[in-house]
Amino acid sequence: MQQVELRNGVKLYPFSSFEELVSFVSDEKKMLVAVNAEKILHATEETKAIINNNIGYSDGIGAVMALKKHGFVNAQKLPGCELWLKIIERLYKQGKTFYLVGSKQEVIENTVSKLQKEYNGVQIVGFRNGYIQTDDEKQQLIADIVAKKPDVVFVAMGSPKQELLMQEISQQHKAVFQGLGGSFDVYTGNVKRAPEWWVKHNLEFAYRLIKQPTRIKRQIHLVKFWWKVKVGRI
Repeated sequence: MQQVELRNGVKLYPFSSFEELVSFVSDEKKMLVAVNAEKILHATEETKAIINNNIGYSDGIGAVMALKKHGFVNAQKLPGCELWLKIIERLYKQGKTFYLVGSKQEVIENTVSKLQKEYNGVQIVGFRNGYIQTDDEKQQLIADIVAKKPDVVFVAMGSPKQELLMQEISQQHKAVFQGLGGSFDVYTGNVKRAPEWWVKHNLEFAYRLIKQPTRIKRQIHLVKFWWKVKVGRI
């Protein structure tokens, strides 16, 4: 599958289903980068390089709109908070190993415990919280990952911090990497995702705005993005 280059230089893969994406990534030892309207609209040379040199996929409806504008009508929104579990479900049965980084200590411990209950026999070779305070702590983490050689590394620390860390780790250990933002909190019930109706109708952003009115400044950018897609500037 070939990348689609948008007019601002961001390159995305037009996956049409979770199955297609998981099959593709199973054969690629690269970083999965969730892309939404904000990441496209505010892309810098640094963030473009991270997306373009890895596997950028449509985590938000804005990215799907852009792909469809370029003729990829089958492109689908594939939320990262669902994707990582699809990856585990497929690969743990093949004996692949996993390493998890991110969130608070209690949350990461609960995440590992829940995964072990839901995916009997899943091999989680290491984990730690996302509060890496010093370069020494970061180097210890990288050394542990290099030593344990996981097939898949999940990092839930928010963008661009998680992508920069994964990029640094990948220079010493090749694996499938995925940045997860707050997915561990959602998975353990610490944070509630939008109800199914809102998700199904691509209105998750509106639900978040209702719950957090302070997000209005960020949401205004979506109007600018929509206009740029419509007039062919993205």
